[in-house]
Amino acid sequence: MTRHPFLVLSFDDLKVGDEWESPSRTITETDVVLFAGLSGDFNPLHVDHKSAAESAFGRPVAHGLLGMAIATGLSSQSPRVDTMAFLAILEWTFHRPIGFGDTVHVLSAIEELTPNLNGRRGIVTWRRRIFNQDGLLVQEGRTQTLVRARPRGTTPPEA
Repeated sequence: MTRHPFLVLSFDDLKVGDEWESPSRTITETDVVLFAGLSGDFNPLHVDHKSAAESAFGRPVAHGLLGMAIATGLSSQSPRVDTMAFLAILEWTFHRPIGFGDTVHVLSAIEELTPNLNGRRGIVTWRRRIFNQDGLLVQEGRTQTLVRARPRGTTPPEA
């Protein structure tokens, strides 16, 4: 779906089956070190090149949750939605590691729309898939967000 890049979509603008592709982002060693400091997860698999070289991956890799967090940011840009809250991770699977220098992007699709609270907002169930620069599926899952509806009596924005 192509829409104006600065347009913020409301719950009413969304349809089941809508799909967007995010911009890409390269994961750096600095990202991993900063995430280790923030999370307190200094597992050698992420921060010790010698230990990581002896692991199943043969190299240091990003924290799985770092990949998920970056995907959250990337998907917030495509589409731009009037999100009020992140509600749930319904399921999430880590298929492949994300290495230093890998470039990822996210495909987001709407699976379900559930109106809520007198039509003032609704719950969006998303299917998110993270791919690396080689087009390989790295992570995927389903999440839910609470999205504001258009105020009553307003018309949809023009695409």
